[in-house]
Amino acid sequence: MRLEGKVALITGGTSGIGNATAVRFAREGAAVAITGRNTQRGEQVVETIAANGGEALFIRADVRVADECRRAVEQTLERFGKIDVLFNNAGVFHPRTVPECTEEEWDETIDSSLKGAFLMSKYVLPSMIERGSGSIIHTSSGWGILGGDKAAAYCAAKGGLVVMAKAMAIDHGPDGIRVNCICPGDVQTPMLPDDAAKRGVSWEDYAAGAADRPLGRIGKAEEIADAVLFLASDESSFVTGEALVVDGGGIAG
Repeated sequence: MRLEGKVALITGGTSGIGNATAVRFAREGAAVAITGRNTQRGEQVVETIAANGGEALFIRADVRVADECRRAVEQTLERFGKIDVLFNNAGVFHPRTVPECTEEEWDETIDSSLKGAFLMSKYVLPSMIERGSGSIIHTSSGWGILGGDKAAAYCAAKGGLVVMAKAMAIDHGPDGIRVNCICPGDVQTPMLPDDAAKRGVSWEDYAAGAADRPLGRIGKAEEIADAVLFLASDESSFVTGEALVVDGGGIAG
């Protein structure tokens, strides 16, 4: 198993990519702590992992709040004794241009993705530095590299994560810590139909547009989880400061 004996902390772990990654990590031998704001969904993920022989912990936390991030890290360390992998996956999306975007929507988007990754990394890094090893992965997006329509705040947050990962890789490579981004394309998660509804587009038309890429389909959360697993495992031991695009060729096309 590729993560046997490891401990992973995953934010936004109650649905979509975070859920799939938590289950995948546990299958590979990791003990997993997940955070989120929905207790019912969080406990369901824990039950799924436990039913398959894994060990998991749900911590209700809002990554926009420093004290809650610190508490999530402390509870993970208290339960498992260490953190080998931090997957900063929490985030929200509002389909807005700059004039359309409210200050509240801007703050929620930036704080959930970019500030949340900063805060979680801030509180996890000291323990990783002390142990001399660790892997931190941020969920960015293909739109964090090229940009996209009606997504100004989202693109700002995701683009910031790409460059922050590079800066962190430079700072903490000497500490034995690798920092990378995963950059998914359109993936079958609850976010996609929600985005379609907010844009006033039928799901059929939205899905057809999302599948318009060289591989001709929308991605699966499990496929992103497999790529995150690569960045978390020793198989990527010489990879840091990178933005790994997993989008069915969307950027290439």
